[in-house]
Amino acid sequence: MEIILKQDVNNLGYADDLVKVKDGYARNYLIPKGLAELATPAKKKMLAETIRQRAFKAEKIRKEAEFLAGKIEGLEITIPVKASEKGTIFGSVNNILVAEALKAQHDIDVDRRKIVLQEDHIKELGEYKAVVNLHKDFNKVTLNLKVVDENSPAAPAAPAAEVAETPAE
Repeated sequence: MEIILKQDVNNLGYADDLVKVKDGYARNYLIPKGLAELATPAKKKMLAETIRQRAFKAEKIRKEAEFLAGKIEGLEITIPVKASEKGTIFGSVNNILVAEALKAQHDIDVDRRKIVLQEDHIKELGEYKAVVNLHKDFNKVTLNLKVVDENSPAAPAAPAAEVAETPAE
């Protein structure tokens, strides 16, 4: 009997696989547990269309990630933070701040969960590297981080949106 797996089944196959099994195994175990469904001609066509659409979406996502990788590779981001005279940061720099700085300085929007710092949190001023995992098919992209004191001249000027507005009278 031919069935379409709805979920991964050990020693049988993965979700959306078309497999042949014995009738009793399908009727008494796989179908009642919701692990599979009968492979009728209509469901085979639906499966083929689903697989085709999924492949198209995956290719589109891969191309977008490849384009982003080209833009991000080797970029340097300056992150201004409050720091003591000894160079330790009040607080820490994490992947959320890196994602926000990447958006503000280079207008590149990357999910914060895809950014991995060398350390969990950066707690001192200096230069660091971050890795951006854009897609599983190609290598990780490195990003250079420069953590500076916000009061030093090397810190970038605040964006116009953050400048205090004075009411016009």
